[in-house]
Amino acid sequence: MPTLPHSGPIALLGADQATWLHDSAASRAIESQALALRPAHALIELAGLAVARWAMAQAPHARHVWVAAGPGNNGGDGLVAARWLAQRGRQVHVTWHGHPDTVPADAAHARQAALAAGIALHPPGDGPVGAPELVIDALLGLGQRRPLEGAIAVAVQHIGQSAARGSRVLSVDLPTGLCADTGRRLGDVCVQANATLCLLTAKPGLFTADGRDAAGDVWFDDLGVPSDPASAPMRLACSDDARVALAGRALARHASHKGRFGDVLVVGGAPSMEGAARLAAGAALRAGAGRVYVCAIGGASSAASAMWPELMQRDWQAARASGLAASATVVCGCGAGDALGESLPWLLDQAPRLVLDADGLNAVAGDPALARALAGRASRGQGSVLTPHPLEAARLLGVTSPEVQADRRAAACELARRFGAVVVLKGSGTVVARPDGRLVINPTGGPRLASAGTGDVLAGWLGGCWSTQAAGDPLVPAVGTVWLHGAAVSPGAGLPLPASRLADAMAARADSLGASAT
Repeated sequence: MPTLPHSGPIALLGADQATWLHDSAASRAIESQALALRPAHALIELAGLAVARWAMAQAPHARHVWVAAGPGNNGGDGLVAARWLAQRGRQVHVTWHGHPDTVPADAAHARQAALAAGIALHPPGDGPVGAPELVIDALLGLGQRRPLEGAIAVAVQHIGQSAARGSRVLSVDLPTGLCADTGRRLGDVCVQANATLCLLTAKPGLFTADGRDAAGDVWFDDLGVPSDPASAPMRLACSDDARVALAGRALARHASHKGRFGDVLVVGGAPSMEGAARLAAGAALRAGAGRVYVCAIGGASSAASAMWPELMQRDWQAARASGLAASATVVCGCGAGDALGESLPWLLDQAPRLVLDADGLNAVAGDPALARALAGRASRGQGSVLTPHPLEAARLLGVTSPEVQADRRAAACELARRFGAVVVLKGSGTVVARPDGRLVINPTGGPRLASAGTGDVLAGWLGGCWSTQAAGDPLVPAVGTVWLHGAAVSPGAGLPLPASRLADAMAARADSLGASAT
């Protein structure tokens, strides 16, 4: 049996390494440059070999393999992989969805080579023969733009049926039916893969919206073509982001005192919602702030509690008169309801650093004067971080939540541009965007964070982390906080981690990185 050649390193993308992300246009440009530097058909041969090596590593004991190959070069990658797998003794069944008269040149080469190797190409509509242990989805790649139909849609349904019977499903470059740029499902049917192998570039849609569920584990092979970071204004967050964000504490001198790490003022906690302010304030304390004050509003009782005796209570007038509100890092909106009153306009005008969450965002969305005040902060050198979930983002943009979810990157970038702020658009694959268009997608977190109060913890921790930094881009504490917030819970499904325990879990995760908070 011939030895499978070595095609290069294949890496699992995840939470521990920074990875540049390229959208469809940038990926096509990189592909064109790579094709121009190589002999004809060399790149598709290398890509197909990478798919075969990866498939054998993913399912080393699978004997029966179904390759669903599409009409373009993504299908060509599958055909090359099928040839290699057959040479390695696998029983390979291939359904091919192309036409000899319209197939691209590289895919035509892959088809001819497969036929020459004795591989039968079965027509569209045929499902797998028997019960394959492994299914390779090589139907559609970057060209996906509209809902699936016809034989491709039927093939995706067959893939789903095979998965339900226990087949392991691997997608080449993208799960068929998923948009590479936005991560949204393009229609009613979409491949749900156990794993996806990105070729040449890592695509942002695999890490946000529906992409994380559709793609499974995401692997990457650059095929020996290093990408220029200048062509990729996007990247994945990683553990180093948390280390950098917490460096204010981790690298502190022995002679440091609490004043060195800044003050945080949490403004929120209206009657019946005091717990939100307590969660935010406690998280700010655990993130490293020197002192944390809580301003309960709307006649609420003290937001301090026995759980956090270190928190200090201030009413709004005292916080303003003492200068605290004009010097601290302010976290505003957690459990505020409609009680922000005069405090929000004043904070928008005066607070040097402002994390605006929840009801603070809703107030801005409902008042054009507040929206103008928020947008004017950047021109005065005041830092702002907005932390909306999709519905809050939709209110700020004047659209619907499904419209935000249809293109989370675009929504986050538009909010950042409109308000001159760093925006943390929460959800699966949280997007952190700057006004200049740079953005980071977070790969950590999962359904265990889907419970009340976890957003308050995120906002409070962000404020506490930001307060420890004498100066700098608010993107740094925002990305580091988002990564740590997700990494504090184990991946996958399970019972939720109560918000009251989340800040401690984040601190424990920070300690494990060697980036101790407090």
